[in-house]
Amino acid sequence: MTKAEIIAEIANKTGIEKVDVQETVEAFFKVVKNSMISGENVYVRGFGSFVVKKRAEKTARNISKNTAIIIPEHFVPSFKPAKAFVDKVKVGNKKAKAVNA
Repeated sequence: MTKAEIIAEIANKTGIEKVDVQETVEAFFKVVKNSMISGENVYVRGFGSFVVKKRAEKTARNISKNTAIIIPEHFVPSFKPAKAFVDKVKVGNKKAKAVNA
C-alpha cells in the first residue's frame, strides 16, 4: 500500500479532507524523522517503536582491491513492531491463507 492509498483510505473512513489527512501524515513522519535524527526514539503504543541503533566500528574488505577498510561507528534507523501488532498480523495472514486455499 502506498502513502497515497493510505491517505485516501483514512480520508474515506474518517470523512476528513484528503489535504488535511496528507498534512497530518506528513507532519507525523517529519516528527519521527526529526526525533530520530536528534537521537530520540519514538514509541507508539500498540504499533511499535522507531529506534536509533548504534553500529560499532568494524573492518571490512574491498574485494576488488584486496584491501581492508575501516567502517566507522554510525547510527541507523530501525522499527520494532509491538507484540500486539505482530500477533494481529500473524492471525490475519492465517485467515487470508485459509480464504485463498
